[in-house]
Amino acid sequence: MDDRRREIRHGALLIRDNIIEQIGTTEELPDTADEILDLADKHIVLPGLINTHHHFFQTLTRATPAGQNGDLFQWLTAHYPLWSNLTAEGMYYSSQMAAAELILSGCTTASDHHYLFPNNCILDEQIRAVADIGLRFHASRGSMSVGESQGGLPPDSLVEKEDYILKDSQRLIEEYHDNSRYSMLKIVLAPCSPFSVSIDLMKESAAMARSYEGVRLHTHLAENKGDVEYSLSKFKLIPGDYAESVGWLGEDVWHAHCVKLSDRSIAQFGQTGTGVAHCPCSNMRLASGIAPIRKMLNASVPVGLGVDGAASNDATNLLHEARTAFLLARVRDEDGAAMTAREALELATRGGAKVLGRDDIGYLAPGMAADFIAINIDRPSFVGANQDFVAATILCQTDYIDYSFINGKKIVDRGNLTTIELEKLREKTNQAAIKLVNK
Repeated sequence: MDDRRREIRHGALLIRDNIIEQIGTTEELPDTADEILDLADKHIVLPGLINTHHHFFQTLTRATPAGQNGDLFQWLTAHYPLWSNLTAEGMYYSSQMAAAELILSGCTTASDHHYLFPNNCILDEQIRAVADIGLRFHASRGSMSVGESQGGLPPDSLVEKEDYILKDSQRLIEEYHDNSRYSMLKIVLAPCSPFSVSIDLMKESAAMARSYEGVRLHTHLAENKGDVEYSLSKFKLIPGDYAESVGWLGEDVWHAHCVKLSDRSIAQFGQTGTGVAHCPCSNMRLASGIAPIRKMLNASVPVGLGVDGAASNDATNLLHEARTAFLLARVRDEDGAAMTAREALELATRGGAKVLGRDDIGYLAPGMAADFIAINIDRPSFVGANQDFVAATILCQTDYIDYSFINGKKIVDRGNLTTIELEKLREKTNQAAIKLVNK
């Protein structure tokens, strides 16, 4: 996925510390190193995939019966009472479980949009959980400040005071945000949605983010027709114009979903470099519709992929998300050329990097971060795919990767996580999920 989109047979990478130093064929590279991983021509090596939108805590409420057959607003209303029971422990284990699933599906960088802080939960717990497993992370300080009594969707018990939201946002930026090249942790400011925060909070969050180098902005926008109707009723503006009115267009902003973004707004996004996190599985699950991704790409809108919440997907597999994005683009336009397999891979790699504002991840080249994955092609789902193994990573159903290196460290070795005990994590997360529901 480099600038020339090279596909190198019998390829090799030379990594020094956490940076790619050389790329070429095996014959072209040095044959000595402190460690040599010989994949014996049975693997395809790709840049690590990038997840641009998620809600890690929702891992605790997958397949919840309440709201299972509803649209976005019905689903949210059914889940708020459960989510009000979230604890710091539940936040830690659900975040780490989501990170584990992402890593095993090829993800090496993720952004999570966390906007619920009941029971003394703080974003620090999520940051600690993700650091412990080794995923490159963009942690979003989300927020909700407009409850039901003020015309918002969430219950009043789950909203925060805006002065506290801004104070905590500043604390997190100053304590954790690392804007250096190859950074493993960046902070994002992310008021939740037009139907859960005020115009003032949107504007003040934008002003705060832009007072620090490399702090980006993220929210939900134009997710379904109900979202558009709320925007017209509350603000007298379509979602794209609302975003413009609060200063949320620009290269430092990306919006999740954008299923119902108008053609004029798509053009605005392209002109301003405003990004989109495309979440095809969640959009289908909540009957929101199919985002016009081909239109966005043609208009030069930066587009990446998002798995979205583990309770609205209900999976956390970025390879599957890329495949679904590929298929849905063709279904929406009824055009077999609406998206190619390689374009879907590009959304999952370079596209995600651009959306997150990074030039050090997303493709394999000298000077880039040593984030890469390897998939064993000697598996049943790849039988008969000898003519095009690159396309097969999208066209064929690939569940998990075999190797993952993040920041030069081996995080997955022959399908197994090296940084945590997955079985122990599974048990802890299940216990937290049961506690949340029983409470």
